[in-house]
Amino acid sequence: MGDLREGAALYLRITAARIRAQLQYRASFALETVGMFFVTFLDFVVILIIFANVPALAGWSRAEVALLYAISALCFAFTDLVVGQLDWLSEWVRNGTFDGMLVRPRGTLFQVISSDFQIRRVGKIVQGLLVLVYALVVLDIQWTPARALMLAAAIPVGTVIFISIWVLTISIVFWTVDGREAANAFTYGGSFLAQFPINLYDRWLRRFLGYVVPIAFVAYFPSLYILDKPDPLGLPSILQFAAPVVAVVTAIAAGLVWRVAVRHYQSAGG
Repeated sequence: MGDLREGAALYLRITAARIRAQLQYRASFALETVGMFFVTFLDFVVILIIFANVPALAGWSRAEVALLYAISALCFAFTDLVVGQLDWLSEWVRNGTFDGMLVRPRGTLFQVISSDFQIRRVGKIVQGLLVLVYALVVLDIQWTPARALMLAAAIPVGTVIFISIWVLTISIVFWTVDGREAANAFTYGGSFLAQFPINLYDRWLRRFLGYVVPIAFVAYFPSLYILDKPDPLGLPSILQFAAPVVAVVTAIAAGLVWRVAVRHYQSAGG
């Protein structure tokens, strides 16, 4: 527990230093943040265009899909803010930068995650929050303490799921340094798929998103409970409460896979 607290404190100090450094260039920070906001907002514009032509999508209204989108977008925005630097791992493996991390006292995953912190990614969080506010205003949700708790828990739980998926899939670069594109298919691609109801997809993809890469537990199942909406797929209602368990299992799997991958890493010149 002491090591965990020490690691968290160190991460916060490193992150605070990086934020102070980036805020020294306030005009650049503002422009990059606004740009990130609008680039990300284009994903929601696509949803608005779809609903300009159809009244419902697989039995979901525009506001209901907006809720799905908002939860997914916020989870992935926080994920990108915390571990987005994993995108550089394949390059570090290729050029030997990762070798230096092996001889330092801190864990390699901690070093990768704390290697950078781009505050401009907050723009993604802001647009996700705005869409969430829109959805909650338009939807007629019968709020209960349990539904409020579900909404509050969905963001951190979904973030853990996305982080775990990112760590799991990016570990492939230790075996093939050109595996970044394959990992992105699960991370960025998974984020896109989570923005829509999974009953929209074919059976094989629904099973993949539910049981292999558990994207369905990020927004779909929590949203069903928040909306008090019958599952169009007729799946057991217990799945609507399973996201925390899925997050823990996925995080454990990610940690194990990362350790195995690092243990078998042979360095850039190996």
